[in-house]
Amino acid sequence: MSTMSADAQNPVPRHRRRSKRRNVLLIVLALVLVGLLAGVVGVVYVGNLSRSFDSKSETISKAFPSETLRPVKPTQGPAAEAMNVLVLGSDSRGASLNLAEEGDPSDQRSDTMMWVQIPADRKNIYLMSIMRDTWVEIPGFGEAKIDAAMAYGGVPLVVQTLEGIFNNRIDHVAIVNFDGFKAITDALGGVEVDVPLDFTTLHGGITFKAGPQLLNGDQALDFVRERYAFPDGDYQRVKNQQIFFKAVLNKVLSPSTQTNPVKVMDLVDKVSPYVSVDSGLKSSTLGALALSLKSVRGSDVISFTLPTLGTGSSADGQSIVLRDDAAIAAISTALSEDTLGAYLKSAGLG
Repeated sequence: MSTMSADAQNPVPRHRRRSKRRNVLLIVLALVLVGLLAGVVGVVYVGNLSRSFDSKSETISKAFPSETLRPVKPTQGPAAEAMNVLVLGSDSRGASLNLAEEGDPSDQRSDTMMWVQIPADRKNIYLMSIMRDTWVEIPGFGEAKIDAAMAYGGVPLVVQTLEGIFNNRIDHVAIVNFDGFKAITDALGGVEVDVPLDFTTLHGGITFKAGPQLLNGDQALDFVRERYAFPDGDYQRVKNQQIFFKAVLNKVLSPSTQTNPVKVMDLVDKVSPYVSVDSGLKSSTLGALALSLKSVRGSDVISFTLPTLGTGSSADGQSIVLRDDAAIAAISTALSEDTLGAYLKSAGLG
């Protein structure tokens, strides 16, 4: 299998290519890596791990909209103890990202978006991918593709848009660079995935055959980035991202990784520089969360895509993904009642 980078054959402008270099999967790995092993390794080691994350990751200076624009977090009941984390894939951490973090308009678009819900009982992690072309109401701007929220008003507007759609509060925000995804794949010595169908990437000409394959970092990037090779485009790309994430998480959670402090430190060192988080998502928060998730394994991580009504066209001729208001309402209720797992089973999604 060729490992030539797709970017070498991609004629699109440089700023568009950079937008492919972020992926939502890494922050969930960071959640696991920073503190999950605290129960089986020494205090000094955990302290070093925490300092590494805090010193090498970046802080999103303004992640949330005004408090008056946000839903209220429940103070009692299961939903009060559940956690919602918004993970975004966006452009590299340059001047335009600084604008996006401050809430100003920029040339940024959140190419990939995932709502991570961790229930109160900490028995599962639910990963909800949101199609970037989903047609929604963006506060102050009217209807548009959801990935335009970053360009219109930065991270705070993305949060406001999603909180308005689901009427649930987002507790933390993270932005992740795609280059770190490649680094952690190689640090793990490659990751084996079960490729669901044959395909050849459009720009790089990289061919993947259906069945189990061990992918290195470059190959993994081609696998999770490709969308043009599929009749359903982004739908299959999101599925491939979820397949690969589960494979990576299974390897991270394996005994050979968990019981190897040096390997975990190396992984955290490699991923942290590619992660930006809100001011509340520091190593202390991650460590406490990870300890509460110490019994979670790959099979307990449930990934799904927010149901849609297929594709269509907007009034001005844009190709869009049609939102499913009934599904959104049901998921909103499940988030409010901390019953997302039960909803997914009833809907055949989990």
